[in-house]
Amino acid sequence: MLRTLITGGAGFLGSHLCDRLLDDGHEVVCMDNFLTGSPDNISHLTGHPRFSFLEHDVTEYITIEGPLDYVLHFASPASPIDYLRLPIQTLKVGALGTHNALGLTKAKNACFLLASTSEVYGDPNTHPQKETYWGNVNPVGLRGVYDEAKRFAEAITMAYHRHHNVPTRIVRIFNTYGPRMRLNDGRALPAFMRQALSGEPITVHGTGKQTRSFTYVDDTIEGIVRLLYSNVTSPVNIGCCDEISILEFAKEIIALVNSTSAITHDPLPEDDPKSRRPDISLANRLLDWSPRVDREEGLRRTLVYVLEKIGQAP
Repeated sequence: MLRTLITGGAGFLGSHLCDRLLDDGHEVVCMDNFLTGSPDNISHLTGHPRFSFLEHDVTEYITIEGPLDYVLHFASPASPIDYLRLPIQTLKVGALGTHNALGLTKAKNACFLLASTSEVYGDPNTHPQKETYWGNVNPVGLRGVYDEAKRFAEAITMAYHRHHNVPTRIVRIFNTYGPRMRLNDGRALPAFMRQALSGEPITVHGTGKQTRSFTYVDDTIEGIVRLLYSNVTSPVNIGCCDEISILEFAKEIIALVNSTSAITHDPLPEDDPKSRRPDISLANRLLDWSPRVDREEGLRRTLVYVLEKIGQAP
């Protein structure tokens, strides 16, 4: 039986990975300190014979009894509201946390997968973004605490691969949405849905002409797992190519929930990317992966979760 550690396993993506790898027959050790993760995300796994939980901060030395086949490092604040509130912790988990997770992987002769991010591209001046693009990041800007933490995490991952021959994978995850997102984490989708359902004005930053591409969580998880099971050591983008402006996205949410909310505009945050869309040709070719759930269907599924979360009947 394969045995896998998932750091940040009580987070949005981490908890979905716990479910998926349990379905794949793994024994899963979930590690989290609940800085941004939630016990609710893994409560349904209590009592599962192949699931265990360890409350631990990965910036401290990690000890796991017994063998491990895989270590998936997903521990990190991941939304602007979190990493701007927790800048030192974000840098520490990207540096110390990744170092500790890699050291454990090496000691266990396991395979390591790093959850990186499209934020390593910064405010890109090429579009769409390919894995060969080195990025346009402001290292001393407010977002630098997250961007550079992930860039360092990629660098030390490759150093362990080259110097210690540790099998490694790096997934660059683009905007992902779906059930178990925190409704107050500051990201566009949960904020827009919450505001639209309550009839509040929907807050769009800047003109709203900045673009994003949104991937439903099931598709992102499938891409991550395919990468994990592959032998691809170079970074791979996982995301959707269906690009939309934030203003149009807000209008879609209003129409979806049949809301009367108006749209208001706040100042654009510092270094906010003007465009964000992945080139996924590498994932297509090496992993035979592409998104399957279109935005209309994904938003419907997410709305059911949001309604349940705020106590309204779907």
